[in-house]
Amino acid sequence: MTLKLRYMTYADINQVVAIDKESFETAWSSRSYAYEIGESTYSYMVVLDNNQPQPLTGWKRFIRSFGGNGHTPSQIVSYGGLWRIMDEAHISTIATHVDWREQGYGEVVLAAMIRRAMLLGAYYIVLEVRVSNTAAQNLYHKYEFEIVDTKQKYYRDNNEDAYDMRLNLEDNAMRIRFQERFEAIKARILFDDSYTERERPRL
Repeated sequence: MTLKLRYMTYADINQVVAIDKESFETAWSSRSYAYEIGESTYSYMVVLDNNQPQPLTGWKRFIRSFGGNGHTPSQIVSYGGLWRIMDEAHISTIATHVDWREQGYGEVVLAAMIRRAMLLGAYYIVLEVRVSNTAAQNLYHKYEFEIVDTKQKYYRDNNEDAYDMRLNLEDNAMRIRFQERFEAIKARILFDDSYTERERPRL
């Protein structure tokens, strides 16, 4: 499998929305993603793309047998959203396709957004997470995010509280540790990176 870390494009929206709906009770709309990709001046949307076409199965394979190469387009494995506003970076969303979870791909996207925020010159990076989502919290703690506040009834679907978690990007010792983690995950999960150091394309 060949993985590519890159900026999200309009062509990714349908797949991203499908993952979003599987992952969250209140998913973003296609229009919201289109705005983030093409209109927002502060968004840095990212996908981890399995750019090796996947074999078709079942009825799709049967239909494609009448023409074509019997493969689907590349698949979005994981995605995320980063905002850069003033001296703050904010992780707006992050999720992984249900078929690819618990393999470290969400961690790749998280680490990529942290690195992009550093290179954008943000002083700190923030995110919100459900108080019940301990798996996500464990990942954020691994990257040294700390809980600084609790936002009461933050999630509209069930009025669940959210932890406000933050990471100080100006801590030089943390930056060294982060770079070690980033290199380690690149060695463990091979991927091409055209996101973290490249300017956002203007569509």
